Amino acid sequence: MLLDDYKDIPYKVINFIGAEINYGGRVTDDKDVRLIKTILSLYINKESLKDGYKYSESGIYYSPKSGELQDYLEYIESLPLTPTPEAFGLHDNAEITNANNETLLLLETLLSVQPRTSSGAGQTREEKIEEIANYV
Repeated sequence: MLLDDYKDIPYKVINFIGAEINYGGRVTDDKDVRLIKTILSLYINKESLKDGYKYSESGIYYSPKSGELQDYLEYIESLPLTPTPEAFGLHDNAEITNANNETLLLLETLLSVQPRTSSGAGQTREEKIEEIANYV
């Protein structure tokens, strides 16, 4: 409706609705709200309508030239199956942090399904965690 009601595209209004209203109502940390505003400003701006506008420094993510449906499908299929942090305007270290968190969650889940009782002189729960963590 905003695009129909305004002569010029109201980028600030669209960013505000996205960051403050749609997502902002669900996010309680002020730094996360700032992050959402920053990320959305990379995608919702006047320059993004230009052919070849780069959404990432590497140039993997860009605004494709206007074309046929097949052209868009080919571009989408050329994108990495698992997006890197740069797709969201984040530093590469975000991927490291995410991988560490996923590993810890996996280990905690594995240990949570193991029996809590032991018979004999086996390893303690902490020793098992340390052993698995050293293996990874």
